[in-house]
Amino acid sequence: MTPAPTTLRIAVSACLLGEPVRYDGQEKTCAVVRDGLAALAELVPLCPEVGAGMPVPREPVDLHGDAAAPRMIGGVTGEDWTERTLAWIEAALDRCESLGVSGFVLKARSPSCGVGTAALYAVPGAGPARTDGLLAAAIRRRFPHLPLVEDEGLDAAAFVLRLQRLTR
Repeated sequence: MTPAPTTLRIAVSACLLGEPVRYDGQEKTCAVVRDGLAALAELVPLCPEVGAGMPVPREPVDLHGDAAAPRMIGGVTGEDWTERTLAWIEAALDRCESLGVSGFVLKARSPSCGVGTAALYAVPGAGPARTDGLLAAAIRRRFPHLPLVEDEGLDAAAFVLRLQRLTR
């Protein structure tokens, strides 16, 4: 059992902090996260795609197949990134546990990070369904008691108050 942290720590999608990790190399800073949460907690950046070895910029990836075990596939090359991404995620979650992370804020609609908003192409030629990204799904399995939210519509102060109540 990991002891309660003396500093509130929140794991955050690295792109929300302004790190140039997105597939297109574009910046996607979320001021509520970068400024609001950073003033209230220590932020631990996560990027499963770069962590798995994907370059920036890179081809976009999508989730395909069964929602219970989706595959992360490159949209141009068809390269399967699933195993490399999952291996990185497990190591990153080990680190989050050792740091005493109290919650997670992830990028909406990302195949890695979307919390119920990642596109899943279950049937070739059909439109996408919505599911958790690979990281979000792993967090739900490993830390079902910790808050997990997306950046869109995030109220930083309310999220931190919720975390503080849970960690007392």
